[in-house]
Amino acid sequence: MAITHATDQNFATETGEGLVLADFWAPWCGPCKMIAPVLEEMDSEMSDQVKIVKLDVDENQETAGKFGVMSIPTLLLFKDGQVVDQVIGFQPKEALVELVNKHS
Repeated sequence: MAITHATDQNFATETGEGLVLADFWAPWCGPCKMIAPVLEEMDSEMSDQVKIVKLDVDENQETAGKFGVMSIPTLLLFKDGQVVDQVIGFQPKEALVELVNKHS
């Protein structure tokens, strides 16, 4: 499964079912660029467990504001539409895998 790029319009739909890791990012953000390949790897290895959604905060400020995202990257873990966990800043793959496993 490929990583989904969400917008303000479809974010609720994209995160409404199952386990979803949402990456709030921006193109100019250094740590966001560092975490992108980690998320790609997770997507190819764990797509049966978790869906990965990216949201560009510059283009989708409404959703970022709704979830109180102040610094990026912020990763929110949703389970059936509810936020169950969050991490801020670059995380190694192991930490993100552990985060997903804790809730799956």
